[in-house]
Amino acid sequence: MARPKKYVEDMVARFAEGTFERIKSVLTTGEDRADFVRDAVEKELRRRERKGPARTPGAADA
Repeated sequence: MARPKKYVEDMVARFAEGTFERIKSVLTTGEDRADFVRDAVEKELRRRERKGPARTPGAADA
């Protein structure tokens, strides 16, 4: 039996020119661009989740 897939959600994103070269220059041994992007997104999500719920710009204060 095949093991369950770890990464099942897909997304297409566009990046500014030169971003892939910048990523390539900081990758560690055995790491690929997808690993880097997944790690960066996870870190940013944890950072924002610690800050609390997002506020909608222009929303009235309760």
